[in-house]
Amino acid sequence: MPQYTRNNAWNNGGTFDNPDVLWYAKGVGQMMRRALNDPTSWWFYAAIHGEYVNPATAWYPSPAAFPAWGYITSPPSVPTSPLPSPAMQELYWNQCQHGSWYFLPWHRGYLMALETQLRQDIVAQGGPETWALPYWNYFGGEAGSQFQMPPAFAAQTLPDGSPNPLYLAMRYGPDGDANIYVPTAAGEAAHPNDPKLPPVANEVTEQPALSETQFSKADPLYGFGGPDTGFSHDGGHFGRLESNPHNKVHVYVGGTPSNTALYGLMADPGTAALDPIFYLHHCNIDRLWAVWNASGNANPTAPSWLDGPAQQFAMPDPNGQPWYYTPGQMSDLGALDYHYQELLSQPAVEPALATRLVLLGAAAAAAKVASEPAAPVAPRQPELLGANRGALRIQTGGTQTLVKMDPSVRHKTEVSLARAAETAQPDSAFLKLENVRGTFDATVLQVYVQAATGAAGGDKALLADTVALFGLRRASAADGQHGGEGLTLVLDITHILDQLHLAGGLTADALQVDIVPNRPLPDGGVVEVGRVSVYRQAF
Repeated sequence: MPQYTRNNAWNNGGTFDNPDVLWYAKGVGQMMRRALNDPTSWWFYAAIHGEYVNPATAWYPSPAAFPAWGYITSPPSVPTSPLPSPAMQELYWNQCQHGSWYFLPWHRGYLMALETQLRQDIVAQGGPETWALPYWNYFGGEAGSQFQMPPAFAAQTLPDGSPNPLYLAMRYGPDGDANIYVPTAAGEAAHPNDPKLPPVANEVTEQPALSETQFSKADPLYGFGGPDTGFSHDGGHFGRLESNPHNKVHVYVGGTPSNTALYGLMADPGTAALDPIFYLHHCNIDRLWAVWNASGNANPTAPSWLDGPAQQFAMPDPNGQPWYYTPGQMSDLGALDYHYQELLSQPAVEPALATRLVLLGAAAAAAKVASEPAAPVAPRQPELLGANRGALRIQTGGTQTLVKMDPSVRHKTEVSLARAAETAQPDSAFLKLENVRGTFDATVLQVYVQAATGAAGGDKALLADTVALFGLRRASAADGQHGGEGLTLVLDITHILDQLHLAGGLTADALQVDIVPNRPLPDGGVVEVGRVSVYRQAF
């Protein structure tokens, strides 16, 4: 039996009656008492993930303003000095891996390092030697009732009346009112008719990430864990688990209070790890990786993943010495002496292809697929179906563009869908928001697709998906790791392709794409899309 068990933060009602949460608060408080340049301090650990405290970095705001750490509203009171030596910053700070197949293993090591430091501080205060980080399973509870942030994090004081280190001023939530919840299906049902939330069909969910069977894929979808990359601090292409729920939870929990340039700390990689709820969110992401593995899915075996990138991953140990680790060392949770309270394999689901074939009128082919699942068919190289002209600036009320389709490529897709009964594997389709750049991470974009106005099936806008712009500012920095190329967001629009086909909408020359932010952008808050493109993928 593993020595350490990470338990649900909602045990005992998610209050300080949960000893895991109470000891977490005491450990965080002890780490917060140390200086910024102390490798065992809360602030140093937050900067390992990302920081806006060193003005010499490419992503530090110019002119100086929020989200620079000196402009954060307390509590907590975030220090900006003394800075550690340049060598210490180079070794430890700004390491977080995003948009990469290293996303999951890097964060697992990060959690373990922080947990080790917290445990030492907790034991020194009389706490349990087997203490482990709790997790916030926003999908958990009866009928999904744990979508709300555990109440201990909203309390301003501990049971003894002292200030609560888990309480944060700049944590606004999806409605900007400091009511912190995640819009899962249950979360949305508890907030009916909320104009700030997308339709229930695209709520924050662990699906389709857990239904993905490959850890890493090439363009256009990047698998469960993300694309094959090198060291990727400001990555722009997300795996399914990172896209949803990871990115969406960050942005919804952080939120923004009003039409201002301020937003919650969780909404930006350079401030997120200052918020104690960050680590409970990432414990749940790590738990979902463990669930995915327990369901029979394999991690990469390529040496480039097992050994990690050329720039090694390093964390300080409680003595301030570097601990180096590789993704391969993080691949087996049990071997690391850890377990989760809730760690069950996912039940088998009806093959998505069978459901799709029924919709397309190919009942016989669907029955065959359902009863005799064939080996997965490798998709062919994606083919550009169409793209819009020029970059777009997202307006508060939404922005519209036309994606003109190539007639010959469109015809191939029409034939594929019409012959679904014979081919049993009709085309898939993906929409790309390419090179999304800007300054305001606390944004969720709702993307709608329909046949161009006046065409058959063109009177109904269909929601493709919602995408969160977590990491936008850093990915847009011209002098950053990726030269300011921004984020590239991929949406699976196969379900829209099918509905347009059934309504006759694929005969249109173009698709209309509407991009609508979930909240008004503030003055000076910029979000631009370099190109909107649609790809066909045949099998």
